[in-house]
Amino acid sequence: MLKRIILIGVLSCLLFSFKSNGPVMPVLKLSANHRYFTADSKPFFWLGDTGWLLFSKMNREEAAQYLATRSRQGFNVIQVMVIHSIGEVNAYGDSALRNKNIAEPKTTPGNTFGKSHEYDYWDHIDWIIGKAAEKGLYIALVPVWGSVVKGDHIGAEKAKIYAEFLAKRYSGRSNIIWMNGGDIAGTDSLKTWNAIGNTLHTADTSHLITFHPRGRTQSSTWFHNQAWLSFNCFQSGHRTYAQDTSKKDLNYGEDNWKYVEADYAKIPVKPTLDAEPSYEKIPYGLHDLKLPRWTAADVRRYGYWSVFAGGCGYTYGNNDVMQMHKPTDKGSAYGSRGYWYNSINDPGARQMVYLKKLMLSRPYFDCVPDQSLIAGKQGEKYDRLIATGGKNYAFIYTYTGREINVNTENLTGTKIKASWYNPRNGQITSIGTVVKTKALKFNPPGKEANGNDWVLIIDAI
Repeated sequence: MLKRIILIGVLSCLLFSFKSNGPVMPVLKLSANHRYFTADSKPFFWLGDTGWLLFSKMNREEAAQYLATRSRQGFNVIQVMVIHSIGEVNAYGDSALRNKNIAEPKTTPGNTFGKSHEYDYWDHIDWIIGKAAEKGLYIALVPVWGSVVKGDHIGAEKAKIYAEFLAKRYSGRSNIIWMNGGDIAGTDSLKTWNAIGNTLHTADTSHLITFHPRGRTQSSTWFHNQAWLSFNCFQSGHRTYAQDTSKKDLNYGEDNWKYVEADYAKIPVKPTLDAEPSYEKIPYGLHDLKLPRWTAADVRRYGYWSVFAGGCGYTYGNNDVMQMHKPTDKGSAYGSRGYWYNSINDPGARQMVYLKKLMLSRPYFDCVPDQSLIAGKQGEKYDRLIATGGKNYAFIYTYTGREINVNTENLTGTKIKASWYNPRNGQITSIGTVVKTKALKFNPPGKEANGNDWVLIIDAI
């Protein structure tokens, strides 16, 4: 009888754990070569979405719809702000903090639905993280947005207390990634960012930590040698080549592959990825609503450029979705015209999975960026060709559908099988098998134009 009671108790605890925390997922780790991520020793390609205001603006029904859609579309990481403003409240009107003090999170006992129909701010986050686990999604938590730390003068002491609270609450969740910072330079409140990073690193030894910087900058500039930084990320930003005039930044323009190359060369070796490129449907440079808007073709270009340059993944963003724009909002940011529940199915979002599928279709851990595969000039700006590959395969991306000249000297075998991969629909068109010569030329389908992008797939025989 006693054994039966104990067994029932254990099963009840397990059932409660599943319901409250969601199913247990593999905790993400770095690959053996420290270039990529693994989940249970299997390749994990980061395909993220900027769901920044998920916790604060979405009720549970909306959050479940969003998470289910992104999971179905092939995404596996959602980047979310825990606190976006010092007076943050959620969709049920409950506050995140007491007296707007970052060192005093406003928690309540239990996980209940009160008479006022308000969910506790932190219980609501718990529920969403659990729901994400049910859908196989990791949550990249931004503890506090950069503007809050800078504007409200949050120092290292309060930041440490807050980070300890977060680590204690979420270190047991398997689907957590820490994303310190939040659209800010590391030199702004440097001591505070290091306090958060060091505290999370000490109090939560299981989960990876990175830093989300401001546009046209990368985390490695300030934190690459910090023990708490597991991997780098950068924000290639929303400006065009012509708008990239800031003397404070690297002036890489839209060439987000340059950030990857810079990080790839650093010691110690750490993974890197574009955690915020131009959003689909956001105006060039964000603020002038009369300017054209970035399209699905642009977000594809940023994705393939950065990943083929050596990135460990890619984060997509949509203007309407990142701010969870609803009909009940009094206004919108950056000229958002659509609502999240419609824009979540925009072309760019649906096309991102094809990048992930392509990268995982061959031995992933063997993949190394290799521009020597390109015979002749790689090209400038939109004409740029980017190549990557493994022992027996190669991928070469063209955004404009220009002719690709391949240097085959480093490819194994006496013959090669060539195919075209369409980033718009994931379809593969066979070119055929040819005898390997020193250099081969391939002309993509269609007329040469921006957005007529293709990947040349070469498999050695």
